[in-house]
Amino acid sequence: MQFNVKIRDGPARIGEFLIKKKKIITPNILFVNTSRFTSPDFAEILITNDDSKTEKPSLKVSKSLFFSSHQTNKDEFQVSGHLIYPKDLPKELHTSAITSYDKQKGICYVVPGNEGVIDETLNKNSSSFFIVANVSQLFHQQSKFVDFIVELREKIGYQKMIHLPIVGDPTNFALLTYMGMDFFDSASAILAARKKNLLFPIGEYNVNDLTEIPCSCPSCEESIGKPSEMTFDQILNHNYLALSNEMKQVRNAISSGNLRELVEIRVRAKPSLTAILKCLDQHHYNFVEKRTPITRKSKLFATTNDALYRAEIKRFQERVINRYRKPESAKILLLLPCSAKKPYSFSKSHKRFREKIYNLDNPHIIHEVIITSPLGIVPRELELTYPASAYDIPVTGYWNEDEKRMIQDLLTRYLEINKYEKIILHLPRTIIEFIDETIGKSIDTGIESSPTSKESLDKLSSVLKKETTTYDKAKSSIRKRENLESLASYQFGKKIAKELLNDCEIKGKYPYQKIMHNNKQLGMLTKERGLISLTLDGAKRIANLEKYWVEIFDDFTLEGSVFAPGVKDADELIREGDEVCILQSKKLCAVGVAKMNGNEMKKSTHGEAIKVRHKT
Repeated sequence: MQFNVKIRDGPARIGEFLIKKKKIITPNILFVNTSRFTSPDFAEILITNDDSKTEKPSLKVSKSLFFSSHQTNKDEFQVSGHLIYPKDLPKELHTSAITSYDKQKGICYVVPGNEGVIDETLNKNSSSFFIVANVSQLFHQQSKFVDFIVELREKIGYQKMIHLPIVGDPTNFALLTYMGMDFFDSASAILAARKKNLLFPIGEYNVNDLTEIPCSCPSCEESIGKPSEMTFDQILNHNYLALSNEMKQVRNAISSGNLRELVEIRVRAKPSLTAILKCLDQHHYNFVEKRTPITRKSKLFATTNDALYRAEIKRFQERVINRYRKPESAKILLLLPCSAKKPYSFSKSHKRFREKIYNLDNPHIIHEVIITSPLGIVPRELELTYPASAYDIPVTGYWNEDEKRMIQDLLTRYLEINKYEKIILHLPRTIIEFIDETIGKSIDTGIESSPTSKESLDKLSSVLKKETTTYDKAKSSIRKRENLESLASYQFGKKIAKELLNDCEIKGKYPYQKIMHNNKQLGMLTKERGLISLTLDGAKRIANLEKYWVEIFDDFTLEGSVFAPGVKDADELIREGDEVCILQSKKLCAVGVAKMNGNEMKKSTHGEAIKVRHKT
């Protein structure tokens, strides 16, 4: 068995599983294949107790694992007690079950339940494929299920596979894959068909409760008459297709980087799934965040309250508070509403705001910060960064209580660190009403209708002219450098930002700007990436600050990308998409973009770790 991760989207991943010289793409479905239940033609991998009758890749198991050990009736389907027995039995019984299996075959059965079971299972165990036993009970105890799965994934690492037997179906494939699962099986399709239930991504429906054939799959198309007259085989074949179609949807979502959006849609099918997502978001942020890329090309659709707890949203907020620092020249804070178009500067509304600002004699003492949901507050210097550059929300003009509390909290924390002499509000009344007490003393431009109406813009211009005339004029060249230092502080931290931008000048027109020092380019900001991309000269400035570094082995020959086997050590702050300095024998030898997080680089034996941009 060999497994390589190819694409990541949060904890989810698409991998290549090499079994019996055949390649299987994960996540995938193990289709049960027995004398009674023949797997469908489109099945890519099977789970069976007799692999001599098929050429397809298969996971061969003993009768005691998945199939009854005694002679069964022709119509009987049984799931092993090892997979469904109560998880709350004494620990000794769990460990006894564990030790009864041959761990040398590359498969290990992990039993959820008492404390210490995972550790005991993994002790001196080199297995690469883990089947979670009796998960069907644990699955209904949502918080314990999430705790167990997170602990298991953390302890087995990034390059081992997990199979969740029995529980996987079209409603939860997206969520469970988002949690890092790799394999499911067709047991749910068989068990549902036995109850005359049809499976769909939106739930399970009994044919006796339907008035018409529910879909146009081949099995439903060939059905004649009422849904209640569908045969067992027709229902089963429909269910098989439902499993396969949803798995394709999940893999496509991972490839395009929008699995989370699919998860938020699918969990609405069942309250228990919504509960699992909430437990994952609110109690295991670190698990999800370190596996979530720092950038992505697809849009972030924030259509539900769940978006407030997304890892990339919370990470953005924490970096704004803990890393980001406002430009030093900025004396006046101007709070503005967001725009539908992103980045904000390219929208019609913000072009009008900026026109009023840059018509002033002293525009560079003004600092623009945008109020928005689900991000909270977005300083202008961060508008190109993900997710600020690529989110979309339903605009109603109303703010729910969770959004209000989130913005109030972020503003309070932000203003404790970033001090201004004046605060000007150019915001709709609906926002001012809930931030007024948080802001304290401020100047309201008095918007009555739209922030972009001629009357509102004239008021903004008038207030800005009046409030900026009493300050010494700030230079454009200095403010440009400060803006990029503020962005760098968000990206790397305050210490690295100061070192990188020290005594530099900025050349180029926003959003394409170069960081220059004595005619040497240290880095560049682009609209597409939204972050500073380093040159070797830029990396030299920060390499000794012991952050965002990867050390490769002394005997590793650096020709193209750095692959995981060549990584000796790495900063665990690194996330996929981060700029990293590559060191060899403690000396800088290259700079590039991380393709996996720092922890995965250290622990993996396969896969591209860093895409090298420049090398010595």
